[in-house]
Amino acid sequence: MASKPPTRPRVPHFSSGPCAKRPGWTLQALDGALVGRSHRSKAGKARIARAIDLTREVLRVPAELRIAVVPASDTGAVEMALWSLLGPRGVDVLAWESFGEGWVTDVTRQLRLEDVRVLKAPYGELPDLERVDFARDVVFTWNGTTSGVRVPDGEWIPGDREGLTICDATSAAFVQALPWAKLDVVTFSWQKALGGEAAHGMLVLGPRAAARLTSYTPPWPLPKIFRMTKGEGLDEALFRGETINTPSMLCVEDYLDALAWAKSAGGLEGLMARADANLAMVAAWEKRSSWAAFLAKDPATRSNTSVCLEIVDPAVKALAADAQVAFVASVAAKLENEGVAFDVAGHRDAPPNIRIWCGATVEASDVEALLPWLDWAFAEAVAALPRRP
Repeated sequence: MASKPPTRPRVPHFSSGPCAKRPGWTLQALDGALVGRSHRSKAGKARIARAIDLTREVLRVPAELRIAVVPASDTGAVEMALWSLLGPRGVDVLAWESFGEGWVTDVTRQLRLEDVRVLKAPYGELPDLERVDFARDVVFTWNGTTSGVRVPDGEWIPGDREGLTICDATSAAFVQALPWAKLDVVTFSWQKALGGEAAHGMLVLGPRAAARLTSYTPPWPLPKIFRMTKGEGLDEALFRGETINTPSMLCVEDYLDALAWAKSAGGLEGLMARADANLAMVAAWEKRSSWAAFLAKDPATRSNTSVCLEIVDPAVKALAADAQVAFVASVAAKLENEGVAFDVAGHRDAPPNIRIWCGATVEASDVEALLPWLDWAFAEAVAALPRRP
């Protein structure tokens, strides 16, 4: 049997959502929450407006872009954009992992738009970005949470595009550089890169998207939680923090705490540096590993948050597909039973892999302590495989 490593991660939270809380977080961070108060009170609206202002400051969102807190996490924010904006042009939808596939389903089967091109790539790769037609609206994820593949930059998006770019950035915001001038809609959630609580989304709306909202009325009904207009113009109150439905003031307080920590950690540059350092540590280990390899083969498109490692050991690759899934589950269970890593089995729709969240709220020392435990758990799981006759 392999020897257990002598050092354990101090914080074993490597889940890709909800993600690790910021270093040093305790429940006392919520002591100032406006529990029992209306979010529509003067104090409540001020708290939500503060969350919007700090989001703008940390992410360096230009003043001409509007920011809103919206229902239903990143999913709700993307749905608001798709149902409110799509229709007047053809649409290119990019998919290379499960969440992108979800937006394909929404556009083709729910909205049932006729002029849709779906540009797909297998897990571990990107679609051919040169094929994207920016005379059309374009829907894509910036960082594929379930594949560990991200777009390398915004150079492939022209500044003089005719259509809108709608970007699901939920595993990218706060840890990857987003080119705001190239993105007409950006969405993300609180529970990813800053380790906030779930159920609340953020929608960043550029001037071109705002113009679409006020000049185009979709032919389908829009539920109340999707509506961003009032009369013939935008509902500007939404972008001042007057939310469509009731947010949790506990979650708002937690997000404010995370944003304050983000500023103290060096702002956007500091957050990106922390995530990059965590990825670099995994990359150095992966080069030495005989059994694990990045699902994302191209370093330029490799995520620094949702780091996915496939098992390339021949004995495991020879197993049937369901047995490979079971093997990954066994590795993850051994890590959890030892209290050194929680929730690291890859997404159910992805090829079997170990997925380690390496975002900014994860300490490098914890990543460093985890890596020998991956070798230990793998060796234990291999030793438990049935012997071939």
